[in-house]
Amino acid sequence: MILSKTRDPRLVTIRRGGTLTNADHHLLALWAATCAEHVLPLFESERPHDRRPREAIARARAWTRGEVRMMEARAAGGHAMGAARDLSGAARHAAYAAGQAGAVAHVAAHDLGAAAYAIKAARAAAARGEEEAAGRLECQWQRDQLPDEVCALVLDDQRLRNELCWSVFDC
Repeated sequence: MILSKTRDPRLVTIRRGGTLTNADHHLLALWAATCAEHVLPLFESERPHDRRPREAIARARAWTRGEVRMMEARAAGGHAMGAARDLSGAARHAAYAAGQAGAVAHVAAHDLGAAAYAIKAARAAAARGEEEAAGRLECQWQRDQLPDEVCALVLDDQRLRNELCWSVFDC
């Protein structure tokens, strides 16, 4: 569970009564796609012919360009999560990261899901005893990718939802 029971109006678009602009919603989706893509090889090394996670990332990006509708990006995210179900470890977390990235078009707050699952994937792929360090490195890499326009929002949201997100944002 990565979503709070109470929705943060900063992560709800203006047209739905929140304060998030469409431009910032798109930036969150692009950042989530970047986070998921960074660990995608962990999935593809186990399932090289399963394109569902890669497709979810592509659809998330296509949504930001207005090339696909929200429902298509969200559906691709669901299919990516389906690719994770019978896996374990890094591959599973990487597929879930892609699924969360696809879901950002529907609910912006899924951006942290993509980031958190990517950190979990990095931890799971690390050598024994190096898991925490690998997670911190992935977290810092993700922060370095944050667009300036949404950086403060994401960092504050990470602080607020860190516990819901397995405390992976302690980096």
